[in-house]
Amino acid sequence: MTHRITFVSPAMSSALRQARFDDGGSLDAGGEAQARAAAGSLPSAARVVASPSVRCRETAAALGLDAVETAELAGLDAGRWRGRTLAEVAAAEPEAVARWLADPASAPHGGESVADFCARVARWLESSAETDTGTGTVTATDGRTLAVVEPDVVRAAVAHVLGAPAAAFWRIDVPPLTSTTVSGRGGRWNLRLGQPLDAAGAGADR
Repeated sequence: MTHRITFVSPAMSSALRQARFDDGGSLDAGGEAQARAAAGSLPSAARVVASPSVRCRETAAALGLDAVETAELAGLDAGRWRGRTLAEVAAAEPEAVARWLADPASAPHGGESVADFCARVARWLESSAETDTGTGTVTATDGRTLAVVEPDVVRAAVAHVLGAPAAAFWRIDVPPLTSTTVSGRGGRWNLRLGQPLDAAGAGADR
């Protein structure tokens, strides 16, 4: 059976507007209103999960989704850079930022490297469509999954699906409140990128 996962990025927040490493802040008023307006635009799903961040939980709630927080889908751990803008960090630690952007295996902030983060998301993605080799059946996550997740989770998933190196993580932009769908089985995935969510149903697979 083909498994389909639709990743939904969170609505706009002050941290997203300021290119700030997630500070645990809420959606802003405009972002919440846009998410509420998009409620009902997503297809039904057997499973609904979310990154354990405030903005992802609030986006899921605004979309009318009862999502289960999933630790494996947490955003990249930025260590001591959490809550700071990239510009602030670059001004204070230019060499560390340059190393971080150039080498996916580095973690000068004391948190998680991009390479390790991408591997974590890839493990979750593959485990979501595991097949029981004894029976040939797919596990209990059959069918469709909705995942309201941090933009960097979407970037890591896209890189994995395309078989791209971890360095490709920096080449992928994920706008707020858009959907990205992957479908496949047996380790083979197809990709559908960046559908906007709106009350007319633009985020749904049609």
